[in-house]
Amino acid sequence: MRPGPFGYAAAAALVLALASGCSPTRSRVPDRPVAVPGAFSGAPGDRAQGIEGRWWERFGDPKLNSLMEEALAANLGIAGAWARLDQARALVGAERSALFPRLDVTASRGRIKQRAISGVGPSITTDTFRLSAAAGYEIDLWRKLGSRTGAAKLEARATGEDLKTLYISLSAEVADLYFLIIEQTAQLELTDRTIEAFEDTLDRVERRYRAGLVPALDVYQSRQNLAGARAQRPVFAANLEAAEHALAVLMGRAPEEAPPLASSALADPPGFAAGLPSDLLTRRPDLRAAYLRLAAADKRVAAAVADRFPSFSLSGELGGASTKLTDILQTPNIFWNVFVQAAMPVIDGARRRSEVTRSEEALRQALADYRQAVLNALKEVEDALSRSRATAERIAMLGQRVAASEGAHRLALDSYMQGIGDYLPVLDAQKRLFDARSALLEARRQLVSDRISLARALGGGWPDELVDKGPAEGKMAKERD
Repeated sequence: MRPGPFGYAAAAALVLALASGCSPTRSRVPDRPVAVPGAFSGAPGDRAQGIEGRWWERFGDPKLNSLMEEALAANLGIAGAWARLDQARALVGAERSALFPRLDVTASRGRIKQRAISGVGPSITTDTFRLSAAAGYEIDLWRKLGSRTGAAKLEARATGEDLKTLYISLSAEVADLYFLIIEQTAQLELTDRTIEAFEDTLDRVERRYRAGLVPALDVYQSRQNLAGARAQRPVFAANLEAAEHALAVLMGRAPEEAPPLASSALADPPGFAAGLPSDLLTRRPDLRAAYLRLAAADKRVAAAVADRFPSFSLSGELGGASTKLTDILQTPNIFWNVFVQAAMPVIDGARRRSEVTRSEEALRQALADYRQAVLNALKEVEDALSRSRATAERIAMLGQRVAASEGAHRLALDSYMQGIGDYLPVLDAQKRLFDARSALLEARRQLVSDRISLARALGGGWPDELVDKGPAEGKMAKERD
């Protein structure tokens, strides 16, 4: 008994599968794409679970909480990310539609004019009407269509993780700018107090000069110190305005609509448990996104391999045709046809084979990107831990420096006012005291920034409620866009 056409097609498919040495649905992603250390070197004994929930609430600052909620709801970058997520979800529907039958309804009207034979007799004009429904369905025997749909679903999930990453980045930027504004405000207040102190010192020196107790050089040196302190003020003022403008933009406002902040006191930042390095793989949304894109690339390889196999499809048409519109659905005018089609790629200029190669290389690239993302995440945590530790040590040393500078300034000024000391030590002590206090303010804010960087590097699951459950914050951002 000779095999039918389907037997030949099946045999050809089997031969191609054996020749290619691979299965369309076999996963090509390693079980463990990357190895991670057992602990962070910056926190070797920290086995506590990493931060969860809205980490900024641990600062205990109601103003920060209020600004954060507004930024999460009104940020335009978030609104754009929501639009990208909606696009990715729509693409899933477009790819999934190929798994279902297609049905098209067509209607046409035509007119045919036929001349009489040999020019004898009148011409004949005939109207034709046609109405039909055509259906088609591709049998996804090799999971080609299913793999494409799976890749689209994974890509949509990865886009959702990108949105969560953006939420985490936004929260860190808002908090960082908030405390930078507080620090620059404190720097301005320190500068103003220093200017007042220098003005008082200048007044004393001028009175002593008029009394003939000190030379004119002391007056000029005191004025020089005062001018130097005044020159610092525009720098801090410009930094403050730039930070306020940046915060306003993050909140979806115009730069000049920055929210007022009354506080100028830097609170001690909370500490965050680093947890285990392996926790980052599931806690950081950017790493989840990279892994999902790796899995999507694997699906695309499967689809490319399956595209080299024979395809099977069913098609049919049912309709009617007549010279009269009213008779188009009469029984004598009804027609139908059913086709079973098998297509086997034979010669395509190596297009499909090249697509398999391209997809495999894209998979290798996605694997390298994922491994690099994991290494970068580990580095970010280690760097944040190192900077936080170093800044805390620096703050302790700067505190000692401020105390020593205050003592030196007090002794130098007293000695000078009593006429037993020169003015140069006073000038030097004044400048050193101002620099020490300013450096201490900057270091305290840097410690806050280091802790924020650590919270950002550790990730967390708090954006899940905003993205996965379709929260009001996300909807407000989309509507604002």
